[in-house]
Amino acid sequence: MNRLLLALGAAFLAAATPSLAGDLPLQQRPTYVQPEVVNSLFNWSGFYVGGHAGYGWGSAIGGNADGFLGGLQAGYNFQVTPSVVLGVESDLTFTSIDDNVGVAKFGIDYLGTMRARLGYSIDRVMFYSTGGLAYGRGELQIAGLSNREFHWGWTLGAGIEAMISPKVSAKLEYLYLNLSDETYQSILGSRSVGYNTNLLRGGINYRF
Repeated sequence: MNRLLLALGAAFLAAATPSLAGDLPLQQRPTYVQPEVVNSLFNWSGFYVGGHAGYGWGSAIGGNADGFLGGLQAGYNFQVTPSVVLGVESDLTFTSIDDNVGVAKFGIDYLGTMRARLGYSIDRVMFYSTGGLAYGRGELQIAGLSNREFHWGWTLGAGIEAMISPKVSAKLEYLYLNLSDETYQSILGSRSVGYNTNLLRGGINYRF
């Protein structure tokens, strides 16, 4: 009799165990949450205008032509991806760059460039390379008599620009300019003069 009761009890427990297990709360599985995409507060796309100032040094008539400079620039950027920025920029720079060699003095009245820019941006900071056309007007003086000529050439450079606010940015830029030879007339006869210069300048841009 006791064996029969034990056998019935064992059978009951075996039958009831799955039901009880089914009633236990299942362990909550972790849910996957899509990470939030944070858009940059700074976008480089759009038109801008600004000013710059700096220093230039190079060579023209056998000496070292150097001096201060300042001017204006305008351009347009297009942010292709969150990291890649394409742009174009034009500038006009007035200079005090000159050089004296004997009785001759050569100076640069102004320089200008028309350039493409390729930038890599990290939120509010952009590193860029740039290159394109360059031009300028030189003046050769010999014994007090002067002659001015216009030069065309090319330029290459690089820089860094950082957003101060969504509308205002500051930049530091280096450019190398190579201007072709032009023939200047003087009391000593004609003279072919070319000019190459290095420009280091800082600037401020305002964006629209």
